[in-house]
Amino acid sequence: MVKNNSYVELLSPVGNIEALYAAVQNGADAVYLGGKLFNARQYASNFGMEDLKTAVEYAHLRGVRVYVTVNILFSDKEIEEAVDYIKYLYEIDVDGLIVQDLGLSYLIKNVFPQFELHGSTQMTINNLQGVLFLEQMGFKRVVLARELSINEIKYIKERSNIELEGFIHGALCVCYSGQCLMSSIIGGRSGNRGTCAQPCRMPYTLVDIENERTVFEKLEGKYILSPKDLNTIEDIDKIVDSGLKSLKIEGRMKKPEYVALVVSKYRKALDRGIDEITKEDKKELLEIFNRGFTGGYILENFGREFISLDRPNNRGVYLGKVVKVDPKYIYINLEDDLNIGDGIEFTKGKNEYVGIMSNISGEKGSTIKIDNLKGIKNNSLVYKTSNRELLEKTRETFEENQNIKYPISMDVYIYINKKAVLIIKDENYTISVESEELVEKAQRVSLIEERVRNQLEKLSDEPYYIDNLNIYLEEGSFLPISSLNKLRRQGIDLLNEKRKNFNHRAKIDESILEERVQEFFRFKNESRDDLNKKLSVKVSKIEQFEKLDLNKLDRIYLGFDDDLENCLNEIKKRGKEAYIYTDKILNEDELKKLNGKLEQIYKEVDGISVSNLGTLNLVKNNFELNIHGDIGLNVYNSITARALNENRVNSITLSPELTLQQIKEICKKGENIYETIGYGYLPLMVTKHCPISLAKGCQNNKNCKYCKYRTGYGLKDRLGKVFPIVRNESITTIYNSVPLMVIEELNNIYDSGVNMIRIDYTFEEDDIYSIQEAFYEYIHGNLNERDLEMFLDFHRKNTGLTRGHYFRGVL
Repeated sequence: MVKNNSYVELLSPVGNIEALYAAVQNGADAVYLGGKLFNARQYASNFGMEDLKTAVEYAHLRGVRVYVTVNILFSDKEIEEAVDYIKYLYEIDVDGLIVQDLGLSYLIKNVFPQFELHGSTQMTINNLQGVLFLEQMGFKRVVLARELSINEIKYIKERSNIELEGFIHGALCVCYSGQCLMSSIIGGRSGNRGTCAQPCRMPYTLVDIENERTVFEKLEGKYILSPKDLNTIEDIDKIVDSGLKSLKIEGRMKKPEYVALVVSKYRKALDRGIDEITKEDKKELLEIFNRGFTGGYILENFGREFISLDRPNNRGVYLGKVVKVDPKYIYINLEDDLNIGDGIEFTKGKNEYVGIMSNISGEKGSTIKIDNLKGIKNNSLVYKTSNRELLEKTRETFEENQNIKYPISMDVYIYINKKAVLIIKDENYTISVESEELVEKAQRVSLIEERVRNQLEKLSDEPYYIDNLNIYLEEGSFLPISSLNKLRRQGIDLLNEKRKNFNHRAKIDESILEERVQEFFRFKNESRDDLNKKLSVKVSKIEQFEKLDLNKLDRIYLGFDDDLENCLNEIKKRGKEAYIYTDKILNEDELKKLNGKLEQIYKEVDGISVSNLGTLNLVKNNFELNIHGDIGLNVYNSITARALNENRVNSITLSPELTLQQIKEICKKGENIYETIGYGYLPLMVTKHCPISLAKGCQNNKNCKYCKYRTGYGLKDRLGKVFPIVRNESITTIYNSVPLMVIEELNNIYDSGVNMIRIDYTFEEDDIYSIQEAFYEYIHGNLNERDLEMFLDFHRKNTGLTRGHYFRGVL
């Protein structure tokens, strides 16, 4: 048995009611699932309202907790609509909510204060300070970023009191969850809204940015951003010892058979120890679904250990090789058994596969022949992508849906001229029921003990078995069989009601709820007509700073350390606001460095820009500085803005996924200073993975700062678009192929209530001053229509342009 097993929870995905049965019957301690509304797997089957209630009752009767995902970003309109949904989930006794949106969590803590909250991995909690922030907000649990190692988890556990959850098996996101804009910017389907199109599973080619020449030809057209599937079963003891409370399996869009098999294998490892995991167990995990397996970042896998270069989907297990092809048949030398009904797949060429269902069986070592398929050549590799016998065997574990039963005892008292009494006991409850009628003296046929026993033991549809049955029957008694059955049903129904009510919640007082809701959504709605139109600029390196005109901006964000003191002096001479810019991802060491840096310069700066809840927590608790919330905080509604404001954030860059109308809704309700981005290459992904490591064969990220490939390269997609990549220490940022540019819409954006529009320089070397000057002059009415069109034409031809989501929004 795995050490500390009694302290961990095996948490299973559930995409439909069959998957629920599969998870529960195979040993899950808890399940997580989504309703039809507000969850990050909008393309899963998901549960309707009545289905949710059924799911909770089914799971609770069997001692299993249910957590519901509401883990997307909410618009202002949606967050108001969410109240009724959250109320329903509360009333049907859902055990906890998994939340991404800070505004939604703020709503729940104020309106439903007893509801257990779990911080989704979409909140990008990757350091101790982020964990402490959620702990202070009243969260019960945080789902840590998948990028953390065992040692990093241990560090957090030893210094916090909140429950920690981590992924142990299934699909991985290559980007830090919650920080991916690639799907939405490219195709309008947002991962933050549950509709990700998975651009990470597409092929790319590494190219030189200047000439788009392919570098590392072996990687051309490969799946450079597609991670293997996580599999930690052989190291689950180490993961348990890290301090995780909940071990999470991914797979809400997988089949019930997948859920059943994966849960059963990890249940076995936890209960009986990893030494009991056999070769057959490992093979079955491969057969049920795999993109290749990795230990992930939790086990410090990196580079080629982490990425599935050759294909982004299920690769099955190796079956054999084509040894002969004639006009009629394909001959396969089998290196594994094959059965009728198994799925098999042939490799045809680069990224090409053809699959069929086998109509023939064969044993390992034999050669079989199947009808010829177009395009299959000699020496083509063959894989088994599904195993019919395994699927049937796995389905049997939950199809009858009654593997799990709990012991109960029954005492029944049947005495003449008295009501019959049935007492049922389980480990927690005692239920007593009595018949409506009195027991009569038999006229012809008396009740016998065997008949009573037979009726009371009819529990086939219930999650119980009778461990002890005592029958106290007066001789010559008579009671109709229908009364015995009714007595049993009433007793079991009452026991079920007790067992289903895990959380013993009091019924919500509608008047109190209405009062809370009205108070919560009361805004000052202050007029913002007198606000100045300000311009801010973010620079990533000193060379960009040196090309700026400091007189033509109001605020500057400094994202470099070179000659910082002199730069700050120059800014102060011109009476402008100076903010330190920080990245979306900071690990423990980087937070310590930031703390030391701020201790030295905090008197010289006006504020700090934070893009991670951990950074926010560090700054607000240690420095009397203005705090700006950047796009990593995903501010998508006015409630999130309010929650941040109460945590000392007084200016905010709104999410680049918002439309102009949504921006207007937020600005009219808040007291913050609001900023949006007017120019810049938007960061589409922030990832621990380094694409260059696949070519170089890097085993870790220890030498990234010295690598000559840190900048100057990009990923070219199937349509020929090139996405620049920049490696900074242990983080790769993938930028959009074209910059956002909305200079011609600045007045409309300001009119929406935005106080400040930002120019966001990242890796640019040219046109630093000309872009700044154009924005400044347009804002101040000094750029005529002809000059504006010439400016836009130049940039359309030179780099291409996008207007982002200001006018199209996201799904």
